[in-house]
Amino acid sequence: MSNTGSSTHVCLLFACCLCCSKALPAKLNPEAVNDRPVIGILTQIVSDEKMKPFGRTYIPSSYVKFTESGGSRVMPIRLTLKTTEYEKIFSNINGLLLIGGAADLETSDLARVAKIFYRLALMANDDGDYFPIWGTCMGMQLLTVLVAGENLLESTAAENVALPLDLTPEASSSRMFQAFPDNLMKALTSEPLTGNFHQYGVAVKTFQENEKLQSFFSLLSTNVAENGVRFVSTIEGKTYPFYGVQWHPEVNRFQWNTRLNFPHSAHAVLLSSLVAEFFVNEGRRSLHHFDNPEEEASSLIYTNTPVYAGNFTAYEQLYFF
Repeated sequence: MSNTGSSTHVCLLFACCLCCSKALPAKLNPEAVNDRPVIGILTQIVSDEKMKPFGRTYIPSSYVKFTESGGSRVMPIRLTLKTTEYEKIFSNINGLLLIGGAADLETSDLARVAKIFYRLALMANDDGDYFPIWGTCMGMQLLTVLVAGENLLESTAAENVALPLDLTPEASSSRMFQAFPDNLMKALTSEPLTGNFHQYGVAVKTFQENEKLQSFFSLLSTNVAENGVRFVSTIEGKTYPFYGVQWHPEVNRFQWNTRLNFPHSAHAVLLSSLVAEFFVNEGRRSLHHFDNPEEEASSLIYTNTPVYAGNFTAYEQLYFF
């Protein structure tokens, strides 16, 4: 799927076929509420030949639906803009979603753009301007590269498998899980609720030995890969509203390919719903906004029409840009 020598990391098996204030800076305003949040989603470079006729970059509709289900709208963020344009976008959106896929996590356009938003988010949060970032699968991997300043991934394959989470003691006091009902937290540790489609990840041993990662993130859950390596599966920032999961909460409700092991149980659906609501509620604490309704309307993803892709990928729908 990918190799560590090229730093290209496939997060999805099917990527080309397919309010609380805990531990946050004191300056941040816990009272801010924005009932019209917009989450930005970075697009992914098209690499599959069957997808190339439709566009240069894409976003699977499952991520869009996932974000919408939490109560937010979506702005696609292209990878070919200038830094000043990304700074403007940052002032408009209320959070950033880094999705799964395949890209070089150090030299690609995706890495370059993510680094711009990461630095803007650090500065904003330090200044009391709340701005969350969520990373799913490759998105989480990318967050670790940004924080550590180097690529620490290794082989931790968990391909097309649904797993329970091995929660750490920090999970019960985390912002991410603190509002989850007790029965779901129990199910999360005993039922296969999380879909995994990755080849690489961050080993727990590496995480614990890296001062930058350990000081920046709380480790909320781990899992064991096919090769026996225990890997990081859920993290959240200790002093920043940055979150990462190696698993895919969006597939539980919005992916249905029968060849892939997507969890669809009642508990799996509830997990996906609560995760989406949590992240969007984090975005509600951001007061960024567009200057006018016309600019807002033209920037959102709803001016694009998704393409049916079930006959040539494992996704039902894709947005192309």
